[in-house]
Amino acid sequence: MTSDLRTAHVYHGHAHGTPADRVVLSYEDRFLRRKVLTTAGGERVLVDLPQTVSLDHGGVLLTADGGEIAVEAAVEPLLEVTGPDLPRLAWHVGNRHTPCQIEAGRLLIQPDHVIADMLSRLGARLREVSEPFTPEGGAYGHGRTHGHDHGHEHGHDHAHDHGHDHSH
Repeated sequence: MTSDLRTAHVYHGHAHGTPADRVVLSYEDRFLRRKVLTTAGGERVLVDLPQTVSLDHGGVLLTADGGEIAVEAAVEPLLEVTGPDLPRLAWHVGNRHTPCQIEAGRLLIQPDHVIADMLSRLGARLREVSEPFTPEGGAYGHGRTHGHDHGHEHGHDHAHDHGHDHSH
């Protein structure tokens, strides 16, 4: 029974006030539509969004009572990729549609022995690290999806003229 749970039906990519609590989630756990989450303060919250969404670090869930719950990226095992030709390594990672956090001087990816082997053969240096994972969004600034929907509905009023056409 979920009637005693606080509910969140809206996600925003940024806070509008000071969030009262936070959820700390791995990259995989931040991709959801409907799920009961436990906040850092121990409260259980039913997230029931209209569609599957990639919750980004720094975003907020808006609760039915008007509160905000911050979304934070959890520390998780990653592979740090460095090397003399980082743009080339990044191209190969992207060509395999692998989520990748791009930073000055390094890439961060989730552990994958096949990708790691490929990168090693291309001259990359790999190191296991534990950090929050906040990879780049999709081609039009959107996060990951299971389909090819470029919808812009966010449940709140902000202009979203991105200057590109979504017809395919």
